Amino acid sequence: MTPVAETITSTDVDQLSINTIRTLSIDAVQQAKSGHPGTPMALAPLVYTIWNRVMRFDPQDPLWPNRDRFVLSNGHASMLLWSVLHLTRTQAVNGEYEKLGHASVTLDDIRRFRQLDSKAPGHPEYHWVSGVETTTGPLGQGVATTVGMAIAEKWLANRYNRPGFPIFDYKIYAVSGDGCMMEGISSEAASLAGHLGLDNLCWVYDNNRITIEGHTNIAFSEDVAMRFLAYGWHVLRVSDANDIERIQHSLEKFGNNTGSPTLIVLDSHIGYGSPHKQDTAEAHGEPLGDEEVRLTKRAYGWPEDAKFLVPDGVYEHFEDGIGTRGANARQKWTQLFEAYRAQYPELAAEIDQMQRRELPNGWDRNLPVFPADPKGIAGREASAKALNVLAQNIPWFLGGSADLGPSNKTLLTYEGAGHFQANSPGGKNLHFGIREHSMGATLNGLALSKLRPYGATFFIFSDYERPAIRLSALMELPTIFVFTHDAMGDGEDGPTHQPVEHLASLRAIPGLVTLRPGDANEVVEAYRYIMQLRHQPAVLVLSRQPLPTLDRTKYAAATGVSRGAYVLADTPGGDPEVILIASGSEVSVAVDAHEKLVAEGIRSRVVSMPSWDIFEHQTQQYRDSVLPPNVAARIAIEQASTFGWERYVGAKGRVIGMTTFGASAPLKELQRKFGFEPARVTAIAKELLGRK
Repeated sequence: MTPVAETITSTDVDQLSINTIRTLSIDAVQQAKSGHPGTPMALAPLVYTIWNRVMRFDPQDPLWPNRDRFVLSNGHASMLLWSVLHLTRTQAVNGEYEKLGHASVTLDDIRRFRQLDSKAPGHPEYHWVSGVETTTGPLGQGVATTVGMAIAEKWLANRYNRPGFPIFDYKIYAVSGDGCMMEGISSEAASLAGHLGLDNLCWVYDNNRITIEGHTNIAFSEDVAMRFLAYGWHVLRVSDANDIERIQHSLEKFGNNTGSPTLIVLDSHIGYGSPHKQDTAEAHGEPLGDEEVRLTKRAYGWPEDAKFLVPDGVYEHFEDGIGTRGANARQKWTQLFEAYRAQYPELAAEIDQMQRRELPNGWDRNLPVFPADPKGIAGREASAKALNVLAQNIPWFLGGSADLGPSNKTLLTYEGAGHFQANSPGGKNLHFGIREHSMGATLNGLALSKLRPYGATFFIFSDYERPAIRLSALMELPTIFVFTHDAMGDGEDGPTHQPVEHLASLRAIPGLVTLRPGDANEVVEAYRYIMQLRHQPAVLVLSRQPLPTLDRTKYAAATGVSRGAYVLADTPGGDPEVILIASGSEVSVAVDAHEKLVAEGIRSRVVSMPSWDIFEHQTQQYRDSVLPPNVAARIAIEQASTFGWERYVGAKGRVIGMTTFGASAPLKELQRKFGFEPARVTAIAKELLGRK
């Protein structure tokens, strides 16, 4: 710390703290030669007020379960968050929830803003920096994620609170900008939040009227306040972003409001204090420049040549504010929870397990085992049976569909499952409406709140969810995305509803487990694998049509799913001559072809490969045992793009897949047209082996 000039020491300590946030942000962006200084300059009073005057958050324990949540949805303004995390001396916590004894964001991190390994990256990153509640940057994702957080708080309070024991009663604050308001995901999320009456949720809209291209009037002229009133929100307005008393008053109104979420429209000046760049697009996405920095600091009454200055008294002021308030709130809650544990030990144990992402004893008891059946059962039907067992065994397991519950078969139908609504916040069936994009973000918010959520739609609509799925993988959240109607089972619905490239695109996302099981028992084993994930999201791709349930006394056990790929059927007497690899509905096609080849004296092997990702994480020895390197005759069969299969079939193998879009016709006609029949598989196998 450096003593500040006399003109500043006489300044009100609130303003001193606000200007510290501003100048740290300006200096960090200037030194990095990249970043967004304008919004931190404008919103420093808001963030200061939320953190130091209102929010219940203990910097010494940033994972305290009943803390208020703060989300910076306009994540390009990340220096706002890095500044306040530094000034509050928020402590670092590791992946095992252990306090590390040092600050989450140091002044040196801020000096190295946007540089490799700095805990002050370009956008807020969950898991990388303690105190960040969710990764933000893609506009609209942050505010949409808070809807999941708000649903989670309502559900947790309903299940665990008891008279005299308000174990969960936290609030969620989100800061958003014009970009968040323009993105469609925020409209979806706001509509759902209004319908559910999430009065624990407050969004602050930074109405600065500037985007990268210039003034918002070139593309955005709607009345945002009226839009949110139509959604059923409580709408407030603060006309001066520097008026911290008015800001605090509005936040207190939110705290006292019941029955609806709150939107605060905050009129601000981007680049506030910059003589030449205030209210301009230049303040949005580029450094101010050395001379403009000096002039801006002069306008703040700040030493013009001081860099990364934290004046005497600022740390202490935050310690007296959020530090004391947060510590007191956490200590009271901890004492309350110990008394709660004595009176409700089973519920307290559930909370402990949930917070550590553990599963209760017996979580997989009674999972179904399906008998062999050539007519079989659809993947979605097997999923329904598994979901209803898991939801009864795991109290905090819940989910729903984007208006496709009857088609996805994701409805929880057991007695007492209930439906989550404004007047029934304990229901475990969530109804997201036809809002796939915000459903994905809402699931992430639920997972960030330590619930185990799933959400479902048709596989073709994974396109709408993809940004949220990617963020789930980036954040290492155990979110579950269930997709049905996985290939051509839609038949007459035609190519608009027949996913072709979707498997390849999801397999390309790092850290995402994609599973396409081949029969009912593989579906169950897929769930058994997924539920044990703590730091990876999973995509489960299921059939609409019945798939034969394989005879597991004849073929290998479905537990092989846990290894990503396994030898399902083999021929005794040495290495196979040809290997048939398939996923999903094509596994039974491969099995039928295998039986025909064996009958003709050809040593065939069937490999069921529901998950590339899981298989790639097995040892080389295991992978070679499944796909012996010396067997070049390989055929992959999948009703999807052939992209990527060359890694498994090699230069001499073949792929029976899709190189075009589908067509509108009954399923059997489509299978015939595109070659997904055993006869074609056997013909190609013989061709590869030089047999007639």
